[in-house]
Amino acid sequence: MSVDPARVPTMKLSSGATIPAIGLGTFGSDHAAAKEVAEAVQGALEAGYRHFDCASVYGNEDEIGRVLKGFPREQLWVTSKLWNDKHASQDVLPSCLRSIADLNVDYLDAYLVHWPFPNHHDRGVDINSRSPHARPYIHDEYMATWREMERLVDRGLVRHIGTSNMTIPKMELLLRDARVAPSVNEMELHPHFQQPELFSYLVGKGIQPIGFSPVGSPARPERDRSPDDTVDIEDPVIVQIAKNHGVHPAVVCVKWAVQHGHVAIPFSTKASHYRANLEGVVSDPLTGDEMRAIARTDRGNRLIKGHVFLWREGQPWEDLWDLDGVIKS
Repeated sequence: MSVDPARVPTMKLSSGATIPAIGLGTFGSDHAAAKEVAEAVQGALEAGYRHFDCASVYGNEDEIGRVLKGFPREQLWVTSKLWNDKHASQDVLPSCLRSIADLNVDYLDAYLVHWPFPNHHDRGVDINSRSPHARPYIHDEYMATWREMERLVDRGLVRHIGTSNMTIPKMELLLRDARVAPSVNEMELHPHFQQPELFSYLVGKGIQPIGFSPVGSPARPERDRSPDDTVDIEDPVIVQIAKNHGVHPAVVCVKWAVQHGHVAIPFSTKASHYRANLEGVVSDPLTGDEMRAIARTDRGNRLIKGHVFLWREGQPWEDLWDLDGVIKS
């Protein structure tokens, strides 16, 4: 059975456009080959998904494009992202054009700056890997990249531009200087990491939050695992709510995301999982009491800490996230 895409909730962006409130993530990491991810996209299309969150660095856009080719473009929402080693002004347009060609679309619904740091790392590296050319956030450099992102909108190649892994201090500078403001910000969001301050800030600025790792990313790379990480789908509150609804705890996390007001992009190559997530957001909503109970499970547990983007030896990962409101240099 498939879900009628018309039943899927949407969020309205500042432009007036609507984005499906659930999409399929496509970051296969080190456990899902490009072909397997593309097969999941095919199955998700058949299940009723119309939103696909992609990125050049995932290394699978060409395979996904073979699946999307010929599908009615106006029925899809397709996002891609500019990787860190393409921040130079001359690289933005070619990178975008490559993603458009690989994905077999005429334009992108959204194109995001993947990280605010121009610090590349190879696939499969461990937590200690550092680019020899790594640099901190430098606003003038970021704005040079953003100006090229704005030109993509002017050219009609991209309908919306956005950010990912941003913080309030960085976003404040971007909003001050941007000609085209970001429509969306992609960020880690799940019950144990709700980021209420950043979430409220974005909503107040008319920027739609998109949440990655909405079920707590149980298949995240080994480098992003820490001994003190908590597991959302084992939380007693979420487990009990799942029993109440007769679903897996992961489905509860996705239901919570959409009802909370952000777009969820869970990833799975298992048809039973991505079908259950989609069905979950169109039926049997969580009650107000259940939503309030999940709100109280927040533990501030960031899973994707970003060590590989640091720029100094011995530097704590917290420097990436401006926790005291100051951008680190």
